[in-house]
Amino acid sequence: MKILLLISSFNNLSQSVYCKLVELNYSVYIKFAISEELTKQAVEEINPDLIFCPYLKEYISKDIYINTPTFILHPGPIGDRGPQSLDNAINNEVKQWGVVILQANEELDGGDIYASSNFTMRNTSKASIYRNEVNKATLKALDEFLTNYKNEDFIPRKQILNPIHTKLTQENRKINWDKDTNKEILRKINMSDSYPGVKDELLGSKCYLYSAYIEDTLKGKPKEVIAKRDGAICIGTCDGSIWISQIREENSFKLPATYVLKEKIKGIQEKRIALVLEEEINTFYELRVNRKDEVAYLFFNFHNGAMTSAQCIKLKYAIEYLKETCKVLVLCGGDDFFCNGIHLNILEDSKKQGEDGWSNINAMNEAVQAVINCDEILTIASFCKNSGAGGVFLGLACDYALACEDVVFNPHYKTLGLSGSEYHTFTLPKRVGELKAKELLEKCLPINSTQALKINMIDEVFDFSNYDLKLDAFTKTLYEDEEKYEELIDKKKDFLFENYEVMENCKNEELKIMYDEFWDKNSSFHKLRFNFVHKTKPLSTPKR
Repeated sequence: MKILLLISSFNNLSQSVYCKLVELNYSVYIKFAISEELTKQAVEEINPDLIFCPYLKEYISKDIYINTPTFILHPGPIGDRGPQSLDNAINNEVKQWGVVILQANEELDGGDIYASSNFTMRNTSKASIYRNEVNKATLKALDEFLTNYKNEDFIPRKQILNPIHTKLTQENRKINWDKDTNKEILRKINMSDSYPGVKDELLGSKCYLYSAYIEDTLKGKPKEVIAKRDGAICIGTCDGSIWISQIREENSFKLPATYVLKEKIKGIQEKRIALVLEEEINTFYELRVNRKDEVAYLFFNFHNGAMTSAQCIKLKYAIEYLKETCKVLVLCGGDDFFCNGIHLNILEDSKKQGEDGWSNINAMNEAVQAVINCDEILTIASFCKNSGAGGVFLGLACDYALACEDVVFNPHYKTLGLSGSEYHTFTLPKRVGELKAKELLEKCLPINSTQALKINMIDEVFDFSNYDLKLDAFTKTLYEDEEKYEELIDKKKDFLFENYEVMENCKNEELKIMYDEFWDKNSSFHKLRFNFVHKTKPLSTPKR
């Protein structure tokens, strides 16, 4: 069956759907819904058996859905209709939500339902719910949809034509710092993350707020900036205080809060915490470790999986510290991503883009090198969340790479005009071979964990339902037999000794190529990074 994915953006959800359909051996085509005319042309050229829209902001022309079966993924349960579905769900503090796949017709989200899947809501941001619960529910509904669509006897369920839900404005999202509690502020920012943010004014700067974390101990007057840490600021509330990690000034792009406020917070105290947090407390932190017997699980929760130079070095120090206290070190990434490599927004904001880009990739390499140099212990990459670019290769530097089902990898750099480093010219061919490595880097298409396992890019895939248990069991098999553990360590030391020069040469050659990509003002990296950071709408579907 020939399936056309009609999308507004090739986002995480679109990529998950694409990878699942490819895994199931469907012929999958992708087109961006840029204009009605181009969309009609694409449908005529491809002549698909069906059209599926996992992420579409535009309306579909009647000419299309009348002639080709067209289905839409709506991120709301049966009876929910209209945009801002998750915003409303978080605002109304619902406990259960879901997704439906319905046939396109003249009614907004009013077509017949071919599949649905529900989930329990977490108390977290809209972006996190979308990347996790909505994503998993969509893949589950997709399986049901494909079965039902091919069943000639299937009778779809009629959508409940409830009124289109309320469109939330900035008035609904506005924080009353004198009256709103931490819980209310968190809810307003959560339902507005990652778009449109909560409009506010901090220290004279008109901006939008994102990514909030409640603080347990610090207190301050309402709206008083009382502390800063790792790019975030802590603001007093009527019942305590709350951390804001990301801010976007009007007509700009999202950055760590301290980067936006800069001189305005010069006298604010830096409230430091341990390099790696070892206790469960409510505060803003980036690195945390969970210890189980001889295993250290290292979580590095960097916003959107992007790492600044400073964050790379912090991760390096954390790895070097923890390797002295465990037999197995597991890199676990963050809440929504494992890792996505260097921090493009910071580079776009920089007045020294070449210098800071060069610094960022070298710092990233130091973090990878810290993983490689763990010669007294074993290392595991736990790809429980999606990963891209240098983040994939950070994980592949480990002795073992494990993944959760349906996790998506983007093991390439080319779409941003970069050739990449992070020792990838050694670690990727070592796992998948030279030809497959070249294909992954050149084609620039995502693959999911099942596909990654088939080409030996990763070692194991575990079900989502029991992932943590399977991960624990895997780590235990590595160290519980002391004799076997020592054999693995000896084998690893021999391998590192024999390949040290080869690995370093690979890294140095990678950096030689990357030098001009950062420093040359005419490098395509600067234009492609600008388009990515500023979310420039493409004029056509990328050829890839």
